[in-house]
Amino acid sequence: MIHHLRGRLIEKQPTHAIVECSGVGYFVHISLNTFERLGTGEDITLLTHLVVREDAQLLYGFADAAERELFLALLGVSGVGASTARMILSAMDAATATTAIQSGDVAAMKAVKGIGAKTAQRIIVDLQDRLGASPEAVGKMAPAGHNNARTDALTALTTLGFDRARCERTLDAIISESSAALPVEGLIKLALKRL
Repeated sequence: MIHHLRGRLIEKQPTHAIVECSGVGYFVHISLNTFERLGTGEDITLLTHLVVREDAQLLYGFADAAERELFLALLGVSGVGASTARMILSAMDAATATTAIQSGDVAAMKAVKGIGAKTAQRIIVDLQDRLGASPEAVGKMAPAGHNNARTDALTALTTLGFDRARCERTLDAIISESSAALPVEGLIKLALKRL
């Protein structure tokens, strides 16, 4: 993997940069936040991540480690590809995106072009454990009326052999999306569709 590039900035566009390193020009996909932090025609250092697909090898560049770490975390979410991750990092900086995920702010994630309610919820559920949920989000994720049903549903799902942590995230997502208290059977049926 190419960890970083250090060289002269040849071209800079809102979606990409070309960096010349030892006579080789690298086409690097970047976010708007990285674009704003790059100068012009100067020596720069970009942290990178190489995405290898069947039809292409794409190099993504980042102004700092926090942006790259969040990009990699987003790639680990089912249904989120490199283009979507870059779109999120273009719409908000890494610190803002991390705060939105930690606080369970679905509206902030949905505000990003191409992110629907389900994808926003999936990003939050999958990454809150890794990024650390805020106390307010934990309170939002488990309303009082759902506690007994959630506990019973979790017991049933783990008895069926599903991973406990994954079941907890899934049940919390279902509960946060539901406006009314769901019975145990309803929680289990919805969870089985997602697991």
